[in-house]
Amino acid sequence: MAEAERIIGTPENPEVDGTDEGGSTAADAAVNAGRGKRKILALLSVAVVAYLLDLGTKMLVVAKLEHQPPIDIIGDWLQFRAIRNAGAAFGIGEAFTVIFTIIATGVIVVIFRIARKLYSLPWAIALGLLLGGALGNLTDRIFRAPGVFEGAVVDFIAPKNSAVFNLADSAIVCGGILIVILSFKGLDPDGTVHKD
Repeated sequence: MAEAERIIGTPENPEVDGTDEGGSTAADAAVNAGRGKRKILALLSVAVVAYLLDLGTKMLVVAKLEHQPPIDIIGDWLQFRAIRNAGAAFGIGEAFTVIFTIIATGVIVVIFRIARKLYSLPWAIALGLLLGGALGNLTDRIFRAPGVFEGAVVDFIAPKNSAVFNLADSAIVCGGILIVILSFKGLDPDGTVHKD
């Protein structure tokens, strides 16, 4: 009798026979865990690439372009021009630098919480772009003058008749647009698709 209970399981331990109450097996759980880890790896890879590109370009701009005349890339339609931005994206709200620092930190925390249930590659890419961009600008706010949590972000991409921005801003905007598209298509971060 004890042998039969060990093989088919008991009410206290329904997973002895390899299935849970929903009918999925331990092997399914292992496959899903592997898929989830690969999506988190994709998220982190995109975030690292976006962050390093942003950090590298800002270091180059500070070293070579700051206090220099703008560089024309496409006539006067697109220039590289170094500025320090204490506000949010596109120079909005310069008096609220600490608030933007707190918001960026909150965004990073939310992304890590969502990542625990992440099974969608498009969502991993979108969240990776957001994470890399948020970390890029947060690094400026923490380590650049005038002080910790009040630092001015380095911006340098200057289209004609538009605000100056950087690669972190671009990553955040692209990630946000991708999230909107995925939401309209009904794709959730966990990989499920719903039709409203």
